[in-house]
Formats: sequence, C-alpha cells, structure tokens
Amino acid sequence: MLSLCYVLVRRVLQVAVWRRRSEAVQALEVVVLRHELAILRRRTKRPTLTMVDRLFLAASSRLLPRKAWSAFIITPQTLLGWHRRLVTKRWTNPHRVGRPPIRREIQDLVLRLAHENPRWGYQRIVGELKGLGATVSPTTVRTWVADAKA
Repeated sequence: MLSLCYVLVRRVLQVAVWRRRSEAVQALEVVVLRHELAILRRRTKRPTLTMVDRLFLAASSRLLPRKAWSAFIITPQTLLGWHRRLVTKRWTNPHRVGRPPIRREIQDLVLRLAHENPRWGYQRIVGELKGLGATVSPTTVRTWVADAKA
C-alpha cells in the first residue's frame, strides 16, 4: 500500500514538473523543504541557533513579506526581538556618566596633608595638589576632610 502511494505521488509530481519545469521544480522544492521542517519541528522542541543562523534568518526575513515568516522555525516576535537588541547595542552609550574616580593614593595624600597641616583649608590643599600635578575638586577635598574628622 505504501509503495503504491509513493508511486502515485511520484507520477503526479513528474507530470507537474513536465508542464512547467522551472516553476514546478521551485514549488516542489518549497514543498519538500516545508515537509522537512515539519519533521524537524516534531523531533526537537527548541533548536540552538548560532550567530550565523540568526544572521541568515534575520537577513532573509527582510526579503520576505511578513506572511511568509511562518515558514521560519522561529516566531516573528523572536526576529523583532533580535532586531531590537541589535539596535540597542548600536545606540547604547557605553561611556560612564560623571567624573572619573580619583585614585586612592590621592585621597590618602589629601588626608595626610590635612592632618599634618591643621591650619590649611581645603582650598590650600587643592592648590598644593595642583602643584604636584593632581587635579581634585575643592568640594571633594572638603568632603573627604569632613568625613575624616567625623
């Protein structure tokens, strides 16, 4: 019985191919690929996709209308999510906001200067640090000295 069905399907496909060779071959190839996809979907629930797989699927999705996206093994939401993440990575500013952190050695030097010279104010300490080539905000020096006294 199975062999008879096989022969019949094969003969029908041969007739279709003889009529329009190029279009029929393409249509047959699409049918075969869809059937293979259905088999693969039954075998595994969630295949692991590499970056190359994602790239190919995302690029090919741009060439097909959204109605044809059902042929993919992923959902349209997944494709759109990949695109969103790509755009986020492209436009996310990796730079830190605010001033760069001041080295611990500078803070220790400020506290030592304040301890050894109790009559110096924070402005004088900032001036001494500038002479040594270190730039620190007067507000930062005042905060460090006040925290050290507390």
